[in-house]
Amino acid sequence: MVLAPKLHLRQSQSLVMTPQLLQSIKLLQMTHLELERFLDTEIERNPLLERGEDTAEERPETWQNEQAAHENTAEGISDKLDSSLENLFPDDPGTREHISFDLSAQWKSASGNGLQSSNGTAFDLENTTPAAPTLRDHVNGQIALAFTDPAQLLIAHELAEGLDEAGYLSLDIEELTNRVGAAPEAVQSTLSICQTFDPPGLFARNLAECLALQLIAQDRYDPAMKAMVNNLELLAKRDFRTLGRLCGVDAEDLADMLSEIRALDPKPGLAFSGGTADPVVPDIVVRATNGGGWSVELNPETLPRVLVNESYYATVAGQAREGERQFLSECLQSANWLARSLDQRAKTIVKVASEIVRQQDAFLVYGVSHLRPLNLRTVAEAIGMHESTISRVTVNKYMMTPRGTFELRYFFTSALGSASGGDPHSSESVRDRIRSLIDAEAPSAVLSDDALVDRLREEGIDIARRTVAKYREALNIPSSVQRRREKKMLATAGTRG
Repeated sequence: MVLAPKLHLRQSQSLVMTPQLLQSIKLLQMTHLELERFLDTEIERNPLLERGEDTAEERPETWQNEQAAHENTAEGISDKLDSSLENLFPDDPGTREHISFDLSAQWKSASGNGLQSSNGTAFDLENTTPAAPTLRDHVNGQIALAFTDPAQLLIAHELAEGLDEAGYLSLDIEELTNRVGAAPEAVQSTLSICQTFDPPGLFARNLAECLALQLIAQDRYDPAMKAMVNNLELLAKRDFRTLGRLCGVDAEDLADMLSEIRALDPKPGLAFSGGTADPVVPDIVVRATNGGGWSVELNPETLPRVLVNESYYATVAGQAREGERQFLSECLQSANWLARSLDQRAKTIVKVASEIVRQQDAFLVYGVSHLRPLNLRTVAEAIGMHESTISRVTVNKYMMTPRGTFELRYFFTSALGSASGGDPHSSESVRDRIRSLIDAEAPSAVLSDDALVDRLREEGIDIARRTVAKYREALNIPSSVQRRREKKMLATAGTRG
């Protein structure tokens, strides 16, 4: 056999992920705030991109035409992309009358008062508001007032460095003593003073000490309360009989003590764990229509608007050199692609949300008990898209409905079989039913997991005992034994009271 090089022609198919396609995929799964930050970056580096105005008169004609195309809906679902002022303030028409005030006086001033600074930049309140004090700043301020001795100041600052975000002391006292070269009595004395700082409970080394410090500050740390704090494991097990015997109190006093314990803060330092959380802004607004259907609209506040300044391109490109002209052409291509991607993103979100509303119509009318089982494949097949696209659209997107604001993923739940052979039940509706049954149980008839299984099967829900236990634990509901102890104690306390 002779080995020789040869040429062969072969046809094959492959998926090539272009940079533009990757960008479109990333845009789909971005939240509103992430998209705004991305657009700010793109506008900064692309001279042909600029922000669009909110008014309909100043939008491009193509956008208005695309918006009008969404007016046609099927099965009572409207996919309107409306960002008029009436939708921004739908509740109180009189509100718009009060927000029209004259800003001419502020804008005429060039001295920096009002809404404009002396250098012509817009006034930004966020840039002038001081940052919230951290836990360490708050503690260091109290250390400066509580200690004058340099040695105690050194120890106190070392103790403050050992605080975690919950306010607990996470360092070893013996190690600190060896490191600063102080006597153990001096370290303990300094720690005792630090444990009187506000808020009460700081510098505690465990949960029991944290609760004890708060009770001492309230002058409620009597022998009975001390015994309860020292036996928190019995409280977690709801062994109220043993706990009452150790504390030397009856059921009524024990119930009052439990109320005081619940009112304490187990993590006092978290009040200073700053950081501003991103607000949840719904991407979709669902409203009932007069005809009995549902109107599905994009929230104007989350609808990004960018314009491609083609007139600027035409002006500059004619006078640019070869390299500059190529750069402008790339910018124009990138800007047009971004505009199309944003438009496609908006259409895809509305299409997916409309199908979810159609599938979960009973939930919007009757509540969580009528939530249907739903998966990504069902929605993907209904609207002719891939499951991965539906998955990206539903990540971190929220829908405002008459029953509250929910993440789109909330409407996708697994199915539980029906005991009578009917339609399957949503796992979320079953959780809600378990919570309702437990809330309605009497102290003398607490439902065990087996009893819950029987009740649910009587209602046509085929469910296993381990599934009931898993759902109950996910809802942070204690076992039937623990609930029976707590309900009996509360009932006894109420009878004596």
